[in-house]
Amino acid sequence: MLVMIALGGNALIRRGQPPEVEIQRENIKQAAQAIAKVARDHQVVVTHGNGPQVGLLAMQSETYQGLKPYPLDILDAQTEGAIGYLIEQELDNQGLEPPIVTLLTQIEVDPDDLAFSKPTKPIGAVYSKIEAQRLAQERGWTIAADGQGYRRVVPSPEPKRILELSTIELLVKVGALVICGGGGGIPVIITPSGRICGVEAVIDKDLATALLATKLQADALLLLTDVDGVYTNWGTPTAKLLSMTTPSELSNYSFAPGSMQPKVEAACRFVKATGAMAGIGKLEDAVEILRGDRGTMVK
Repeated sequence: MLVMIALGGNALIRRGQPPEVEIQRENIKQAAQAIAKVARDHQVVVTHGNGPQVGLLAMQSETYQGLKPYPLDILDAQTEGAIGYLIEQELDNQGLEPPIVTLLTQIEVDPDDLAFSKPTKPIGAVYSKIEAQRLAQERGWTIAADGQGYRRVVPSPEPKRILELSTIELLVKVGALVICGGGGGIPVIITPSGRICGVEAVIDKDLATALLATKLQADALLLLTDVDGVYTNWGTPTAKLLSMTTPSELSNYSFAPGSMQPKVEAACRFVKATGAMAGIGKLEDAVEILRGDRGTMVK
């Protein structure tokens, strides 16, 4: 069985932790243990988040005044490589038999996507209003209030096409465990002349994973996080875990944007496109979620 595993941000940096390498390495070690339990019985493709890491690189870039800050697509590529390296190394340390490969993944977006006219995803440092306005004027940034300060916000367009899909398919065919699509992939557009160009945007990692799982015709999609499943009325005394549900039932509820909502949307897209199952739940429960014993199963 081919199982797509999407690691939430908590697999790398847990809530409240600083994005230090040794902390990430220890968290990824635990994630690798959970992945390995699935990979010993099934073929696995892994995707992962990169939000804190991209933000850290953006802030580090700002501190060096000798060069213009690197564009967001370059930072995406850097984090895909760095995080993939850590995951690959820890999976190797689990003694898995299949070859393990990390692949930088470009994902095409539509330059006319409405998200480009309404940037919403905060990235990088928090600035004073005066500093934010100066940077917006100098660099063409869109800024938005964030708590007591202001941050740059970037578009989050829909993933349309995975440029490395044929390579991923080839690696899966020969039995490799593939780590790809990190952080939603590197967002690119195709120009009228056919050139590939990176763009300043962030693709939702769960939606990109659902697209990849659909194209690969995966037998199951696991969206792993630090919550034990999908709840109705989350955060209230009447909260209730949905242990077994359908896309139709989920459409009746609202979920927190930026956290559970994209996971629910990704699960529903995959299930409706393939008829296979999707599971949402805790990282350490991956095997049990796949069996339908824990978490939320969408089918």
